[in-house]
Amino acid sequence: MTDRTRGRHPPPAGGGGARSVFPNSARGGGPRGVKSHRARISIEGDPASPISAGHLCPKGAATYELLTHPGRATRVKYRAPFAADWQDLDPGTALDMIADRVWATRARTFEAERGGLPLMQCPTIAHLGGATLDNEENYLIKKLFAGGLGMVAISNQARI
Repeated sequence: MTDRTRGRHPPPAGGGGARSVFPNSARGGGPRGVKSHRARISIEGDPASPISAGHLCPKGAATYELLTHPGRATRVKYRAPFAADWQDLDPGTALDMIADRVWATRARTFEAERGGLPLMQCPTIAHLGGATLDNEENYLIKKLFAGGLGMVAISNQARI
């Protein structure tokens, strides 16, 4: 970077920033979300990041638009079985529907034992996680889904 570039400070007076780690690439750059009066202003590279040194990869540079694009989906869409049209659901209703279906499937297919030996598994529910989850999130998912629900098919989309 040039001295002129290093001397620029995009956040306006009174704007604050939140540091993060960008998990969508193997590089792991450091974005900084800038806000002012609770409104997002920009996402920029964090100059204090030892990995990205203030630069963003193309995905990181496009992250702001994920939050602000007018075409961004903000409602839960649901299409009932055999229905032709989608309907909007509020998030609470959608989560309740998911929980009811998971619990009903687990209750119907849970195997406490097989051949007189304890098994404690639910072979009919699987989980495929996202590639942006960190180790802590994957640990909690594994504990909840395997230990709590008895799921045996748990995977994530790890690329690195």
